[in-house]
Amino acid sequence: MTTQAVFKGWKGNDEKAVDGNLVFEEFEPKQWDEDDVEMKILYCGICGTDAAALSGNFLPIESPQICGHEIVGEVVRVGNQVENGVKVGSLVGVGYQSDSCRECTECKSKNEHYCPNQTVTFNSPYHRGHGKDNQSKGGFAKYWRGPSRFTIPLPEGLSPEVAGPLMCGGVTVFTPLERFGIADATEPKNVGVIGVGGLGHMGILFAKAMGANVTAISRSNSKKDDAMKLGVDDYIATGENLKDAFASYNRHFDLVIVTSNPPEFPINDYVSILKPKGAICFVGIVPKPLELGTISLISSNIVVTGSNIGSPEGIARMLKFAAEKKVSPWIQKWNMDDINKAMLEFQKGNPRYRYVLVNTDNGGKL
Repeated sequence: MTTQAVFKGWKGNDEKAVDGNLVFEEFEPKQWDEDDVEMKILYCGICGTDAAALSGNFLPIESPQICGHEIVGEVVRVGNQVENGVKVGSLVGVGYQSDSCRECTECKSKNEHYCPNQTVTFNSPYHRGHGKDNQSKGGFAKYWRGPSRFTIPLPEGLSPEVAGPLMCGGVTVFTPLERFGIADATEPKNVGVIGVGGLGHMGILFAKAMGANVTAISRSNSKKDDAMKLGVDDYIATGENLKDAFASYNRHFDLVIVTSNPPEFPINDYVSILKPKGAICFVGIVPKPLELGTISLISSNIVVTGSNIGSPEGIARMLKFAAEKKVSPWIQKWNMDDINKAMLEFQKGNPRYRYVLVNTDNGGKL
C-alpha cells in the first residue's frame, strides 16, 4: 500500500489565480480517517465553479485553495472502514461533494447532497473525524485524500478520461432527467435543453440516451452544427424575440432544463412552451429573481424548480447508465502541468465542451 507524505498541487492564493497564476506547491491534505481513501489523480475536469471560486466570485477566497471537483484517479491507500467496495487499484471518481454530517435526516435517507453541513470538495471545512475543521482540497493536484463514501467506483466500460466531467456536470443534468421520469416514459418525452455548453451538451447526450425527443435552445445558430452532431431532433435559435421563436412550440415540452447562467430569465415566455404538468428546471444560476404570475402555474399545473448535484447512489446510477448507453462528453485534454494555459483558454469560453486536465506522470493519457 502506497501513500504520499507530501501532496503537491496548483494553489490559488488570490483572485488573480484564475488568470493563469496558479502556483504549484506543497500542501497538507486532510488528516487521515479510517473511512478515507487516497488516490493518485489521473484526470480532473475544469468546471465553471472552479473558475468562479478562483476569482472570488463564488465564495470568499480562503488562501490557499486547491480547486477541481471532477476528479478521477487510482486508489493507492484505503482505511479499514472504507465504503463502496473501494480497494487499492480501483478506478474511482469524486465530484462536487466529498463529505456530509452522516447524522441528519437527509444523510440517513441517502440524500447527502441536501445535507446542511456538507463538505464541498474544495475550499470547505470537514465537520467530523480527525479531519474536522481541515480545509478540503480538490483535484488540481497529484493526489487526493477524502472519505470513501463520496468516492465512486467507475463501472466497466466507462473511459476514465471522460468520467471526470460526469462527476459534477453529468450528474447535475442527469438528476432532473431521472427525477421527471424521462427514461421510464412509455412514449418519448419532449425535452428542451437551454444552452449548448459544458452542462447543456451533457444534458442533450443523456436525454437522447433516455429516448427523448430533444430540442436545443440557444440565442443564436452558432452552436447548431454541434447540437446536431450531439443528436438533437430540433434546434431553436431564439434571437431577441422569444414570442416569435416559440410560436410553433406552444405547450410542446414535458421538461425544459436551463443550463445557462443569464443575468435574468424571461420565465413567462418559457412557461408558454410547457405542456400541462410540464416542468422547467434550473441547474444554471440566474442572479435576478424570477417574476412569474401564479395564473400560469395554476392553469397548466406546471412546475418551476431547480436541481442540485446528486447523492453517491445517484452518481453511481448515472455512471452505470453512461457506461451502458455509451454517453461520452466532448472533452479536450490538457497536460495538468499546463493548467495555467488551460485556465486562460477556459476564461475565454473556448472549451468544446469540457476541458480535462491529465496527470501524465501518474498514468493519465493525453
